[in-house]
This record gives sequence, structure tokens and C-alpha cells, in this order.
Amino acid sequence: QVLLVESGGGLVQAGGSLRLSCAASGRTFSRNVMGWFRQAPGKEREFVAAIDRSGGTYYTDSVKGRFTISRDNAKNTVYLQMNSLKPEDTAVYYCAADSSASKFISLGAHEYDYWGQGTQVTVSS
Repeated sequence: QVLLVESGGGLVQAGGSLRLSCAASGRTFSRNVMGWFRQAPGKEREFVAAIDRSGGTYYTDSVKGRFTISRDNAKNTVYLQMNSLKPEDTAVYYCAADSSASKFISLGAHEYDYWGQGTQVTVSS
């Protein structure tokens, strides 16, 4: 059984930082694109960041320069370092894995086959 388990969410003041982790089990994702998405109340799930097998990254414009995605293949884990957090970053954050052999990062949630349960991030003003 493949599982993605997120951790590291919480409540933080604006300007603060959080580091999310996503630990995968059941298979290795070292050669797969891994991504982070988020969903705020009343809004659709949106792409945040992703990392490919070579360590190439892509970010949505609103988080560029503030968030950093990374991966540790030895631990089968992907991270999202979030700095300079804003109230509009408040959402449930989901880790996702693209099980295909594609080298390319997709921004669409439908391209990702495995999802974590989500972790709440709340940024107070």
C-alpha cells in the first residue's frame, strides 16, 4: 500500500516560517515528480510547487522567492520550506506523487496519482 504522510503544519504569525514534510512508503518515488498543492476554504485545490527527478523545481508565482521544495531520495521524503508566510497562504497543504515516468512537471492535480491526507497551515495577521 502506497502512503504519503504530511507533517509540519500549524499556526504561525505572518512573516513566520514552517517546514512541511511528506514521507512516502510502499514504493520509491526517487524517479518521479513530487508536488505540493493547497486548498483554502471555498476554493479549488491549486498547485504550489513541484520537483522532478533531477531536482528541477517549479513554483506558482505567488510563492516564488518564499517557498523552497526539496527532496531526500534516501528517505523517500519531499519537503516544502515556507518563509515569509502571509495570511493568504492559509490552506490545507497536500503532498502528491506522479507515478508516471514523465520527466516533466505538471501543474494539474489530475496528473498526480497518490495524495497525502493534508496538513493544515494557518497564518495569522
